[in-house]
Amino acid sequence: MSVETLPSKGTSLATSLLADADSARASRFRNDDFQRGLARWNRARLAPGFPDEHGPGAEERDARLRRQEGEFLDALRAEVADEAAAAPRDADGFIAWFEALRERGPGQHDPLFPWLAEEASRDQMRWFLGQEAAGEAGFEDLLACTQVRMPPRAKLEFARNYWDEMGRGNPKGMHGPMLNVLIETLGLEADIDDTVWESLALANAMTGMATARRYAWHSVGALGVIELTAPDRSAATAAGLRRLGFTPEERRYFDLHAVLDVKHSEAWNREALRPLVEEDSRRAAAIAEGALIRLHCGALCFERYRTELWQ
Repeated sequence: MSVETLPSKGTSLATSLLADADSARASRFRNDDFQRGLARWNRARLAPGFPDEHGPGAEERDARLRRQEGEFLDALRAEVADEAAAAPRDADGFIAWFEALRERGPGQHDPLFPWLAEEASRDQMRWFLGQEAAGEAGFEDLLACTQVRMPPRAKLEFARNYWDEMGRGNPKGMHGPMLNVLIETLGLEADIDDTVWESLALANAMTGMATARRYAWHSVGALGVIELTAPDRSAATAAGLRRLGFTPEERRYFDLHAVLDVKHSEAWNREALRPLVEEDSRRAAAIAEGALIRLHCGALCFERYRTELWQ
């Protein structure tokens, strides 16, 4: 330990060493190689396939990557554990704490988004959206995985939310294809190798929480905080697209989420989070961790995007 990293007065050496160990563990995952490898695995394992498509060594590979995914998620949990521990365990207190994340959560009011709305060029907007598209995990698919065997009241809210994502049965109203219209206009390709590791880490964290049942409550928090915090970012992105001359159809995805997610968040907090915490207060800590993981990963993305776009 160097002189600069010696523990301050009142901090034990053991505490400082534990912090250093957590930092070293987290750094294992903050690089292109790890996040790209996990992203490729996620893309392959979630794609529909056939039994005879699994070659020799597939089971060993999957077991290794599942273990690494778990280590990655646990490293993220360790980073937010103290912050999440402050979340109240009673339903009223927890909902108040959760809703305050919209104003005080990590990455909120990042200067990237006013800049996108007011100053970004078409090429800069294209780069930003390319990063977002490549890292996009698909809200509806994550929600479908998360809702498995959830309590009835929460499950019904997830179903209503999913039905909205699917355009209430109208193909033209499906949210995924709305975004694809803009992606096709810009000629974007979701290329993992051209995506910064921060964006991939966000998508990998979301996929891991949604697909591993031991992180199911974390996924509820992560998805819920998307609904809570997305409207302002969506509105700023839509404003930038409008300024740059994109058509209403091309910016429809962001225009819609600037408004609809406000209603989604209110319903999610009332019909899912509140009854889940009322039923079992232990869930509050896991939901809080998931929300903070999502926000911290998002904040890392915004910082990296600004570094790339403002250099």
